[in-house]
Amino acid sequence: MTTMTTRATEGWDQLRTALLDRRPTNPDEARSVVRRRRIVVIVFLVFGAVFLALSLSAKPGDSIFYVYTLALAAVWVVGAALSRPLHLGRVTWRGHKRRPVLTGLGVGIGLGLFFVVGGLVVREIPPIRDLIAGVFEYATAGNLALVVAIALVNGIAEELFFRGALYSALGKYYPVVYSTIIYIIVTLASGNPMLGFAAILLGLVCALERRATGGVLAPMLTHVAWTAIILLALPPLFGV
Repeated sequence: MTTMTTRATEGWDQLRTALLDRRPTNPDEARSVVRRRRIVVIVFLVFGAVFLALSLSAKPGDSIFYVYTLALAAVWVVGAALSRPLHLGRVTWRGHKRRPVLTGLGVGIGLGLFFVVGGLVVREIPPIRDLIAGVFEYATAGNLALVVAIALVNGIAEELFFRGALYSALGKYYPVVYSTIIYIIVTLASGNPMLGFAAILLGLVCALERRATGGVLAPMLTHVAWTAIILLALPPLFGV
């Protein structure tokens, strides 16, 4: 019993550390680097919003959907690369600095299960059910394995850009708040408000992880785990 309690306490402490710690965004970064980041971020935000809207304007199962979504991932990755440097980040575990692999995956699984429970509730509300089902048609109308693979790539690309380039570009100007708001606005370019709602929770959690760990690894792993659960578990719940 004592061992279980100790492990539970350690797990909670790890979760708190992964989400609530605060680290400086850009310690000692030159103004020229910050300025370059901000220019790159503005330009690629526009491109990204356009390709997101195009991808979800395509018909489910249409091959052009895959082209647009891969192009969207490329936009985020190139934007992040041009705004370098980016950092993976670390957490403190039992007195040692470690890469936040388990915490990132754990938070993603927990968030994914939260959405599954929420899905069981909102599927009983026809207007919301229809909006969510419309999104999942893209997963079920085409090759599921390909859709999941592309979604995972896009999730990683989004984190590199939004919790990497954008977050760093904001510097001391409330990066958790504003990076999340911008992420929501860009996601709403899809035209589906349910994606915007998902972006609120996912964006906020990933931004908190970015602040706590000082890097993009934990947000990337959280996004990957969340995406896998959402695409594999939710479509059957909505009869898609």
